[in-house]
Amino acid sequence: VSNAGVGMAGPLECQSLAAMQSLMDTNFFGLVRLVKEVLPDMKRRRGGHIVVISSIMGLQGIVFNDIYAASKFAVEGFCESLVVQALRFNVAISLVEPGPVTTEFETKLYEEAERADYSRTDPETAEIFTNLYLKNSKDVFASLGQTPEDIAEHTLRVIEAARPPFRHQTNVAYTPMAALKHADPSGALMTDAFYKLVFKYDAVLRLSLR
Repeated sequence: VSNAGVGMAGPLECQSLAAMQSLMDTNFFGLVRLVKEVLPDMKRRRGGHIVVISSIMGLQGIVFNDIYAASKFAVEGFCESLVVQALRFNVAISLVEPGPVTTEFETKLYEEAERADYSRTDPETAEIFTNLYLKNSKDVFASLGQTPEDIAEHTLRVIEAARPPFRHQTNVAYTPMAALKHADPSGALMTDAFYKLVFKYDAVLRLSLR
């Protein structure tokens, strides 16, 4: 089970390349290093199961999570490319894709975001992040967040499955969000829906979550 991960949220201009590279080193290359270690022996034995804790953000980017989503997209692409070869050797690969999970991980992330310096971005972007994104995110976590125990149960279900799934989403509330991309290959439907959700109907969103 590959579970190492770090988070990053905020305006792109306020994040250093060094911090971005460090995140990618953990979230993506940490997985790559692990798979390089275990896959050869699994192929020799013609049996094994690699379970990767990904994210719904590996399927759908979320505003102000540019780099974190990029790392999870990389995880998804890596596993999607590898799974066909692995199956030839009777090795299963499974991606567990949680939505929001209420842990100290998120608490620390938001505490850091509230203290951060946003002088390197424009005032409008800083305002959108601090007064729109952070408030909405807290409501999302309070309403839709799962516990670590929930994710552990989902992961156990994947591990014990007779035919392990390649992808397993843990929160059904996010299935329609991911489906928007497949409904319109041009991306217009998804982009328009998220733009309206963030900038036009944010009050309705918060009210419905509460």
